[in-house]
This record gives sequence, structure tokens and C-alpha cells, in this order.
Amino acid sequence: MTKTGKASSDIAYLCRALKAPSLAKSFTRLAERARQEEWSHEEFLAACLEREVASRQDHGGEHRIRAARFPARKTIEDFDFHHQRSLKREVIAHLGALDFVVAKDNVVFLGPPGTGKTHLAIGLSIRACQAGHRVAFATAAGWVDRLARAHQSGRLQEELLRLGRYPLLVIDEVGCAPRGADGSCGLRDPPLVVAATG
Repeated sequence: MTKTGKASSDIAYLCRALKAPSLAKSFTRLAERARQEEWSHEEFLAACLEREVASRQDHGGEHRIRAARFPARKTIEDFDFHHQRSLKREVIAHLGALDFVVAKDNVVFLGPPGTGKTHLAIGLSIRACQAGHRVAFATAAGWVDRLARAHQSGRLQEELLRLGRYPLLVIDEVGCAPRGADGSCGLRDPPLVVAATG
């Protein structure tokens, strides 16, 4: 076995031991590029580590998105600003920077049904998941049920502490109490709250 072959075999083993599958897939290409571009050892190592970190962040973001239990997958980029002309792109772009999460500020979207409040809340929340923040999403009725079950089982304080560890809680359909046989909302323009708990 050649010196390079032995090193490749060792690296493959070490990647498995470190649970670094992305690095295992990419180190050969990175090594070839490093040879062609005459990278230093430090540059090669940095490129390898950068690839693995990026992969883990992507996978972690997907895991956080699934754990949040969004009713649909929406992005801010997919939002139709032409349909909702009263909404300022600059405001949403500012919210998309997620400063409100770090500052532990709340965001409230107001408007009649069908104006995109849930879409924007999910879009901001997905961006937060991708940035490394944990998010919990539910309707107001869902949150009430969750807390009522915790209260009935004597673990309300524990549940509140657990929820306090989420940097972002989304409460959809706030003020929507079923009314009548059709299950319509009790309020004409129910708000949506994106609460940064930090």
C-alpha cells in the first residue's frame, strides 16, 4: 500500500470514529484540490473542518425544522409581496436577520385571514432553525391543550421551564376560539405571535 493509500485508509477510519461522514466523502477531493492549489497543511485542515461543520449545521437545521412541527414548509423568499402590498419588504428583511430572537423581543402579525401571517411566521422560524435556534410551533388552542395536560399531570412548572429553553415559540391563531358548528374563528382578525423566550 502506498503512503497516500495508507493515509486515506487511516482518514476514512478516523472519520467513521469521529462520526464525520461529510468529511469522509469530501477529504479526497479536498486533498486533490489542496495539491493542485498548493495549500498549506493549515489551509487543508481548515477546509476539511469547514466542510464538516457546514454539513452538521445543515443536518442540525433540518432536525430542528422537523422538531418544530410546522404545519407546512414556507420560506420568506416564497412570500408573495405583490399579493400583500401593505407589507414592507424591508421590515420582513429586518426580521429575517433574527435580531429579535437574540434581543428576546416578540413579533406580532395582525391582519385578516389569508394575508400570510402564518407563512411569515414559519419562514422566520425556519430561518431561526437554520441559524441554530430551537423553535416550537403550535396554535393557541394547541398550546392551551399542552399546558392543560401538563397541569393535570402535575408537571406544569416542569413544562414551563422546558418551554423557556426554546429561543422561539410561535403561537398561531391567537384568539381563535371555535364558534358555532362551522368551527370558524371567534375573532375577525386573529393575530399571530412569534415569541422570543431566550
